[in-house]
Amino acid sequence: MPPKIDLHTHSSASDGTDSPAEVVAAAAVAGLDIVALTDHESADGWGAAGKAAADLGLGFVPGIELSTKLRGASIHMLGYLVDPTHPALAEQMREVRDARLIRARRMIEALSVDYDITVEDVDAQIHDGATVGRPHIADALVAKGIVPDRSTAFYDILHPRSPYYVSTFAPSPLAVVVTVRAAGGVPVLAHPATQGRYRVIEDDAIKELVDAGLFGLEIHHRDNTEDGKIRLYELAAKFGLQVTGASDYHGEGKPNRLGENTTSPEVLERLIAAGSGSRPFRG
Repeated sequence: MPPKIDLHTHSSASDGTDSPAEVVAAAAVAGLDIVALTDHESADGWGAAGKAAADLGLGFVPGIELSTKLRGASIHMLGYLVDPTHPALAEQMREVRDARLIRARRMIEALSVDYDITVEDVDAQIHDGATVGRPHIADALVAKGIVPDRSTAFYDILHPRSPYYVSTFAPSPLAVVVTVRAAGGVPVLAHPATQGRYRVIEDDAIKELVDAGLFGLEIHHRDNTEDGKIRLYELAAKFGLQVTGASDYHGEGKPNRLGENTTSPEVLERLIAAGSGSRPFRG
């Protein structure tokens, strides 16, 4: 039986609700053989996750998820096997984290006019030095009884069309692909067909990313639309891109469950062969 591989999860080092070790423990319970930790602009959870994987006999793939923007649309990039200390990558992540902090403070200020929520309420939701983001604001809204869960907050109060929403800086997908490759990593576009985002990713834009080193597309993901998946498969075939799949697990922060989508062992082997910034652990 082939190994079960989930290459997209989040811990409390960014916006998940489980600690890095708890993510790996949950992966073992879910029957996974190999798991990647891909926190937003952070490799802080790698050490604890890797140790937990070694203790439990799971394979572990170190990764990150990076924010980008293309013509105003938010596009996320997964970077596997990067060297997180590479100067260009470290600076890129710092800029995004700093911008996210400023955005969060502005959103909290706007929300406080109509809701009983403070910076301290949001800070109380942040674990292990993670940078504040919308998920932490959502958790504060839940804790205050303003919304029942994080998903409701995102569909309503924190939605991009909400009057409380504030945009934030993110580099271009091309800049991120170039930086991930320079850091020895392997870039994969994360759930790029979410809410029609694939419409902004035209053939010329994909070709530019491929020429810069784009490895693959995360097609097997619950948030990709069916029409979008068709388009992504066409792009993968046209440009020779690998197809990945994953849960995008956030603990109790999202309904996504570990192992609900997976990546084939063959694709993982190609990914590992393409990376040099850090190494996976094979359980």
